[in-house]
Amino acid sequence: MVTRRAFIDGVSAAGAATILGGAPPVFATTRAGAAVTDAEQKARDAIRAANAGMRANYAALKSDLIGRLSPVIVVQNDATGGTFTLIREGSPRESVRPVPELFELAKSISHVPQGIFSTLAAYLSDKVPHLPNAGRIDPHDLDMVAFEGPRTDGWTGPLQAYAATLTTARRQLGKAGLPPELEGSCARILDEALSFIRDSVRSRTFDMASFEEFSARTYPGIRVNMRYAAAAQISGVQGLMRRWRAAIGEEAWENLYTVVLSIWTTSELNQASIIIRRCMNPAKAATHLIDLPTVEIPRDPVFVALDNLARIVQDNVSAELVFPTDPVVADAFKGKEDLLSVEILEQMGETAGAARMASPTSRPSGCPVRKEEAPPAP
Repeated sequence: MVTRRAFIDGVSAAGAATILGGAPPVFATTRAGAAVTDAEQKARDAIRAANAGMRANYAALKSDLIGRLSPVIVVQNDATGGTFTLIREGSPRESVRPVPELFELAKSISHVPQGIFSTLAAYLSDKVPHLPNAGRIDPHDLDMVAFEGPRTDGWTGPLQAYAATLTTARRQLGKAGLPPELEGSCARILDEALSFIRDSVRSRTFDMASFEEFSARTYPGIRVNMRYAAAAQISGVQGLMRRWRAAIGEEAWENLYTVVLSIWTTSELNQASIIIRRCMNPAKAATHLIDLPTVEIPRDPVFVALDNLARIVQDNVSAELVFPTDPVVADAFKGKEDLLSVEILEQMGETAGAARMASPTSRPSGCPVRKEEAPPAP
């Protein structure tokens, strides 16, 4: 095991080797391209060494803290409702998949229209037609997705292959032991999907209008499936939370940390976070329940969660001690905002509150505009 001191010494030695010339040669230019003297370069490297030392100490503290965090629940979302891991000091980790299989089955059939869209999307026209929701479709997004266009029928083979999969699911549906209402909604979704595929392949054509007509017919069934999936997840997660709460005791549960890992598209109002929040100490849920969007599913979700949690916990304390006279900057340091955010906004003539409330289409002050977008002269 790498100790804190060994870690610091190793990083410091590497930093010193670089500074003292034992590593890559020193560049004789600044980032702006202006030549600098050897004395200037050494002075600048000495300044950078101060930051390198800070980072080494910071990383060592984080490494020590990771092994001390307790109790922690880590949630890795997935197609089956998620894997939940409880970490508590003095006990082995426990990982559970608590959500009933009904969750996965209901969602699997609900995803069928998305499966058809994914097969056809590249062959759409890149022009937004006159549809009721046309104003909600970004033309450039559509242009990026519809990269093949309707000039070929390369979609027919993959769509027929997907139809074979759906046909098997439809034939076997009655043997899955689903509740009658859920079985009926799944049957309607599959029947509509197979009908759309059959008609499209027969005519060797489709468009956004025909797809929207099909998907609209499946939506009532999807809503039924969503209801069953949600109920399954609530019952599974709440049941597990009750069991773990009893196991670790009320005193430990009051200080529970929870880290929920998810992809960006499900990171706000995440389904697991909504359920767990109601099971946590209300006074601490705002700071101890952390939704962590990931670029992709990590190989070691628990380590990624604990590594980020350690950073958050130590920053919570560091912020108040390093910036005791400026609560705004302290909050930025221990929150999601960049430490320089307030200063940058002020220099650009904005406030943090206004920036948070700005619409997604607003343009920051100083950002160039095209000539035709420029406001008229006063």
